[in-house]
Amino acid sequence: MAIVMTGGGTGGHLAIIRAVKEELKNEKIIYIGSTSGQDKGWFGQDSDFEKKYFLQTRGVVNQGILGKIKSLWMLSRAVVISYKIIKQENIKVVFCVGGFSAAPASIASIFARVPLVIHEQNAIIGSLNRRLMKYAKVFISSYVENSPIKSYPIKKEFFEMARTRKNVKTILFLGGSQGSLSINNIALSLASWLKEEDIKIIHQAGEKNIENVKAKYKEIGIEADVFGFANNMPQIMAKADIAVARSGASTLWELSANNLPTIFVPYPYAAGDHQFYNAKFLVDQDLAFIFRENKVDLEEMKRIIKDNKNLEIKSKSLKKVIDKNGSKQIADLISQLSKQG
Repeated sequence: MAIVMTGGGTGGHLAIIRAVKEELKNEKIIYIGSTSGQDKGWFGQDSDFEKKYFLQTRGVVNQGILGKIKSLWMLSRAVVISYKIIKQENIKVVFCVGGFSAAPASIASIFARVPLVIHEQNAIIGSLNRRLMKYAKVFISSYVENSPIKSYPIKKEFFEMARTRKNVKTILFLGGSQGSLSINNIALSLASWLKEEDIKIIHQAGEKNIENVKAKYKEIGIEADVFGFANNMPQIMAKADIAVARSGASTLWELSANNLPTIFVPYPYAAGDHQFYNAKFLVDQDLAFIFRENKVDLEEMKRIIKDNKNLEIKSKSLKKVIDKNGSKQIADLISQLSKQG
């Protein structure tokens, strides 16, 4: 008797699996993902999974006609393999977080009549999850009113290192491990002013951009802590008093869990513009700020950074928007379903 966790392609999906599987104590867990994307990098050496299967699949969208045909053929083969795994391993529940990596095991669960639990990270439901939600035993989303679990699954360290911000001594620019040209440009444009205000800079520039961004800071005589990938993000966030960031779901909720007020600059080409709507969910509750990438107002950003009263109000209010037990609630639900099967 076992549980399958599936999904990925990107870190936003995989962060959900990592957070939930750490709460699945004494359960036999199997991962089914893809050879494409970031799946193998995240979980290839993860000993929490009894078995791991990385199947040859790739996304279907944004492909030409021949590309779509090849992707669908790869998907159909992977569904057959996943079905066999589900039967051979006596799988009782399949937990899907979306992304093209999740398609084979999720579709196979329907054919195998195994309960499918879906977690949707974004305010705009992803294409795979949208197609599969009517087959799901349980559909979980922090943005859907009738979701049985509203709290987003976040690692406990983000809550443990949370604090109320009262004034800005350090700013964090978060462009993700791949980096964001827009956020890099914002950081560099504000750097001289931040130095005048005696505000330290921590800057996730992206692995490929580290040396270039460091050189630009050196050119203008600014000291900044520049990095690419980091596996100690709770500690990094804890040092900051305000952030400028993209609004991928995991990043948004990690910042919220840490009570770190944030100016969001959504990635404009995200599917369904979901990053904008993720951030808007918090902005509508007066918990964050948002700028469209093509309408960034640096003077307004400066005003926000200097507004200590508003900073403290938002930091305190963020404590109420996310519960630290989200991962455990989802893990408990999956465990209960596995025992019923």
